Amino acid sequence: MNHVDGRSVASGLELRADVVVVGSGPAGSMVACEAANAGAGVVVVEEGPWLQPADFALSTFGAMSGYYRGMGATAVYGGALMPYVQGRMVGGSSPINGAICWRLPRDVHDAWCAADPALREALPWEEIESVTDAIETRLNVAPTDAAVAGRKNHLMAQGAEALGLEHRPIRRNVAGCRGLGRCMQGCPEGRKNSVERTVLADALGGGATLLSSVEATGIMRRAGRAVGVGGRAAGGGTVVLHADRAVVLAASAVQTPVLLLRNGLRHGPVGENFQGHPGVSLAGRFAEPVRMWEGATQGHEVTGLRREGLKFEVLGFDLTVLAARLEGFGSEFARSLADMPHWLDWGAAVRAEARGRVRRVFGRTVVTYTPTRDDIRRFRRGLRLMGEMMFAAGAEEVAPAVRGFAPRVRDPRQLADLELNGPDRASAYMAAITHMFGTCRMGSDPAGNVVRPDFRHHAVESLYIADSSVFPTNTGVNPQISIMALAALCARRVTA
Repeated sequence: MNHVDGRSVASGLELRADVVVVGSGPAGSMVACEAANAGAGVVVVEEGPWLQPADFALSTFGAMSGYYRGMGATAVYGGALMPYVQGRMVGGSSPINGAICWRLPRDVHDAWCAADPALREALPWEEIESVTDAIETRLNVAPTDAAVAGRKNHLMAQGAEALGLEHRPIRRNVAGCRGLGRCMQGCPEGRKNSVERTVLADALGGGATLLSSVEATGIMRRAGRAVGVGGRAAGGGTVVLHADRAVVLAASAVQTPVLLLRNGLRHGPVGENFQGHPGVSLAGRFAEPVRMWEGATQGHEVTGLRREGLKFEVLGFDLTVLAARLEGFGSEFARSLADMPHWLDWGAAVRAEARGRVRRVFGRTVVTYTPTRDDIRRFRRGLRLMGEMMFAAGAEEVAPAVRGFAPRVRDPRQLADLELNGPDRASAYMAAITHMFGTCRMGSDPAGNVVRPDFRHHAVESLYIADSSVFPTNTGVNPQISIMALAALCARRVTA
């Protein structure tokens, strides 16, 4: 394998390749794999370190401090302070996500093409489906095995069935999962088929070179085209990467627009149209222990309300996160700690209509975003339905975590009041954003989009963008697989 650890680069490093890829997450790894398979020389540059399963922390807080961006404390500002979660390591967020795999929904693709007919030819549905088939095979995507799901996942199935809601085991990219419940920290046994263990490994096996712990800071340009990337290694050395054919940005819907802005590339609505899936969660107490830290981290989902903009997922936290969510101190906290095995959390991911922006202010990345009234209405509806599912599955009480509303609910009828009359301000809800889109939107109109339908930047030749920042809208589902599918198409356009 060709790997340079930037922590050991104290002086200058200069390399040349056909294609230089910025970012090693699902998009960057997929571009590298496809380009290497096409015979191109590839260099991938990644800001974070390359971690092995033995390096992954036991606690979520340990993971956040070690390899989450901003120690897991990055947040959007606006109507409410909401964290957004990103990994900062080889593989991007893939090693520390819930391993949830969804294909790009056909109705989402149809909506994109209806809004901009040029996308139908540029992103053929049949090609997306074919690429997705290959990706799912490589990542071993399959429904969660009931034997490793754990009680928390079986309870969601029970509650959804009682309410007549469509549900299913979550399809995940794992192999031999033993239900350790540590997806969010990184699987200590390497049983998650995250991209650094699959498609990036394939790219390296095909001759690509990986630079880890190297931050890309500059996009080198000559005569209106991108010709390379400049950066700084963690060891202090300067890095210069020449690109004979193309530079491909795949650094995420936050970091890619920041890199463009940092280099004065302000064409189109760069950094605008930030969209996401803010999620709210609800906890419930059951008479029999649930031990939500055991079993597949996220193994079951309710899909029947996806077209309403709601998708429900089981959540899995380790003991340290659960303990931080408990009330009281001293003996009261001790009693809550002893009761912890009886509690579980479920989450509602909202396909929000709000649009925010990403900016670089005094050298810092600032994301502003405020959920709309309809988004907040979905928060309330999601909390109500999760509560009703929990009661149907046998919960004794639920905790909606809504400021200005009852902290504990024991009568399911109160949940209807939450949906109808709950707070209409975003700050009343405990929400977080896990998927981000749209800040370098793709489209045929140069004035309203950053990249062309073939992923090329509208103003700079040989500069491509492959991550979810090019998505015209959010998708309402977990985007890892659709990001990889579109990134594969981008790589094919680069190497054609």
